Formats: sequence, C-alpha cells, structure tokens
Amino acid sequence: MGKVFLVGAGPGDPDLLTIKGLKAIKKADVILYDRLINKEILEFASPSTKFFYCGKDPNKHSLPQEETNKMMVTLAKKGHTVTRLKGGDPFVFGRGGEEAEVLANHNIPFEIVPGITSGIAAPAYAGIPVTHRDFSSSVAFVTAVNKPGMDKEQYWEHLANGPETLCVYMGVKRLPEICDLLTKHGRSSETPVALVHMGTSIRQKTITGTLGNIVDKAHQITNPAMIIIGDVVHMREKINWFVEQADVNKLSIPKVTSK
Repeated sequence: MGKVFLVGAGPGDPDLLTIKGLKAIKKADVILYDRLINKEILEFASPSTKFFYCGKDPNKHSLPQEETNKMMVTLAKKGHTVTRLKGGDPFVFGRGGEEAEVLANHNIPFEIVPGITSGIAAPAYAGIPVTHRDFSSSVAFVTAVNKPGMDKEQYWEHLANGPETLCVYMGVKRLPEICDLLTKHGRSSETPVALVHMGTSIRQKTITGTLGNIVDKAHQITNPAMIIIGDVVHMREKINWFVEQADVNKLSIPKVTSK
C-alpha cells in the first residue's frame, strides 16, 4: 500500500509553498496537480516522477472529480507515493475534504498538508489586511457558487449583516449579482471593494471601488480573482507594497519577481 499527500501548493508565488509541501513533492512517485498550480514548483520533483493534470478549466471539458478520486486510490493501492497538489489550501474550497474522505473509505494512508489560501494571500499582496483593529474584527471566506437547494437570498442576507470583511472566491462572473444582493440586504453601496486578479503572481492586478461602482470598473478582471469587501480595503492606500504589472508599466521601475 502506498500513501497520498493532499498538499496545498499556495496561491501562486512559488516562494509561498510550505517546507512540508516541498518535501511531499520531492518524495512523490506521482503528482496529480490542478489548474492554478504554479508550474515552477513542479520542478522540485524527482526526474522520475510522473505527472497527471487534474485541472478543471472554466467552460472546457475537464477531468471529473470522480476520476481524480479513482486515480488516487488506484495509484496508492499499487504502492505509489502520491502527492495531490491543490491550489491554495486543500480544505478551503479545494474539495480536499471530499478526497480525504474517499481515501479514508478505502483505508489508504494519507496526510493533509495545509497551504496558504488565496483569501488571505491575495489581499495581503494587494496591501489589504483581512482584519484590522480599526476596521474589522471578523472575516468570512465564502464562495459565490451556492450549493443546490440553498436559499440564495438568505445566504447573502446573512453575509450582508454578518462579518465585517468578506473574501469571496469564484465570484467574478457573479459580481453584479453579489453587489446587488449585498446592498439589497443592508450593506452600504459605499462599502469598499477590491478585486485581485492572479494574486501573489507577477501577473497580479488589483482594482478598487465600492459596491455601487465596482462593476463598472471590473471589465478588465477575469478569473482567477479574489473579491474583498469591507472597510479594510481602505488600508491599500497606505500599505500597498507589491509592485503590480500595471504599476510597472506606469512607473518604469523593476517588477517584483519570485526568486
């Protein structure tokens, strides 16, 4: 019997991969990796390592989750050390819990290696702390993709009147609806909003606005992107430290790149 490592590969910057994640990559016989993995980290693998792409590309045919689960089980039962690489953290909207459950059902040894989720890292690279003693003492990590049977109105009403900071995953295509629902249920249209595209990478781009006007500004932002909603977005004006592509072209200074 082999073993499976469910590894969070971080949000994009290869330097944000954890040491334990790096060890799991180096010891793997087989690596199954997702779409948002920075390919640079695959170079840490052994020359003999086999790679399988398990990404789910938007609007394209992709490997079903069931096939990924089956592949992990089959490879582990053949005695392989399998590293399942997932963007961000495997347990934060990464379906890592489902994959771990499948492995447990087949009595396959596994380990969970947490990673830095984009809900924290993308705002940080954009100069936005998700909590701040002057602006926010609570934060929620939420998805714009509601599960079947969920009352959408009730879901967004709760969020409109709940945590002070919202970090929304997978929400760019639904941005107009998100803004409408939050303002409908009590959030001020003047609430600050930031969209961070390709957070922590050299392709990062950030735009800011409010619930009332961000939709008009967001036409250049595509997935993958994080949406940050709350007064903490104001902090970007003071602590924006990461030089983004748009700023490089404007200011003619060297880009920040990973080692």
